[in-house]
Amino acid sequence: MSDAWSDISAEFLHLYPRGRRLLVVAGADAERSRHAADGLAAALITAGQQVERQHTTDGDEQVLRTDVIAPFRESPDSGSVLVVSGPPALLSETARGLWNFIVWQLAGDEAPHAIASALVDVTDPANPTRRFADYCALPSSFGS
Repeated sequence: MSDAWSDISAEFLHLYPRGRRLLVVAGADAERSRHAADGLAAALITAGQQVERQHTTDGDEQVLRTDVIAPFRESPDSGSVLVVSGPPALLSETARGLWNFIVWQLAGDEAPHAIASALVDVTDPANPTRRFADYCALPSSFGS
């Protein structure tokens, strides 16, 4: 398992130690998001968390709210993490408030997303690395 996923898992669990938590892994390539989210889900399971995984290729917010998030929130189990992966649409202005934590995966010189809680470079999928961005130096329109 990658140190990047273990580190992000530990950070997420430090910030959100209990309850029904929602985490999203998005990026310009939805299929890359799927693989990245699988790595993060494995790290969360290793950390003792119960994890549910969902993937969307289109990021349809209404379907996501109705078919994925509502049943997850209504479930009687109170300590799970829902990890959803997919395209940038998962971070639309109306959808971004759904998530407790946002991971943006990118490769090479792709631009980071300004609202991400964590950035992960998956140029080498077997060795993802955490990337840190100084958003103070970016114009306010960056990432929108």
